[in-house]
Amino acid sequence: MKLGRYGAWLNPIDDDTARTEYAVEAEALGYDTVWLGLGTRDESDLRLAERVLDATGKVVVATAIVNMWTNDPVPLARSYQRLQDRHPDRFLLGVGVGHPESITGYSSPYQRMTSFLDALDAEKVPSDRRILAALGPRALGLAAERAAGSHPYLTVPAHTRSARKLLGSGLLAVEQTVVVEADVDEARRRARAFLREPYLRLSNYVNNLLRHGYDQADVTDGGSDRLVDDLVPHGTPAEVADKVAMQLAAGADHVGIQVLPAPEQGPMPALRALAAQLITPAGARSPE
Repeated sequence: MKLGRYGAWLNPIDDDTARTEYAVEAEALGYDTVWLGLGTRDESDLRLAERVLDATGKVVVATAIVNMWTNDPVPLARSYQRLQDRHPDRFLLGVGVGHPESITGYSSPYQRMTSFLDALDAEKVPSDRRILAALGPRALGLAAERAAGSHPYLTVPAHTRSARKLLGSGLLAVEQTVVVEADVDEARRRARAFLREPYLRLSNYVNNLLRHGYDQADVTDGGSDRLVDDLVPHGTPAEVADKVAMQLAAGADHVGIQVLPAPEQGPMPALRALAAQLITPAGARSPE
């Protein structure tokens, strides 16, 4: 499935009505994919994805992610088939195990991933129409074997380079959080508030960062300036666009852009500004 180079990654902090409206505008701006952040909600009926597909014309809609602990794979698979029938080849099923701190009874995540994928296989969900949230080497190997590829969240280009080697030719669609704000102090304030709670308290994200060039001092007290700047690039639209393109240069096929907006603003002003930098009639900017 072709996702294009850039997508709009929409945070569940915004309600479903707002995100449907954002998706319509993101498609008009030229984003090729809309990612729907879901957290741990039960989305096995895929009603939000269907609503966004119905409201748009050609953009690919992807779940980011359907949590394997809080969703049943059998009704999920049947919902996938319903969406495929209504909107052929426009839906990508993103699935993953999330993180242990958010799920009671979380154990054996690799076993849960394999059994969930087994159930999707049994229900005839094609492997190339699903993508796995994967950070570590073992999960990335599973993504290469049993899905179109991986959709890693909250990563840096060093992880992207490593993931590309493990995935081979598999699809690597990374999420990239950004702040379109030229004031460094304000941008870091927004980014650090986002990272401190909950991400730098979650073992899977922290351990992944420690594997890719950061130390314990970087991941404490809301994150060092170096870590904050690397995880959440900020600056003018042109500066942020250059930093987003670094993920492509590191080996990503696609970048889903998540905006941390100013209070009361919503993500679209920044997504508009970035579209003007990244998306042209001839296609997205090539990585440097």
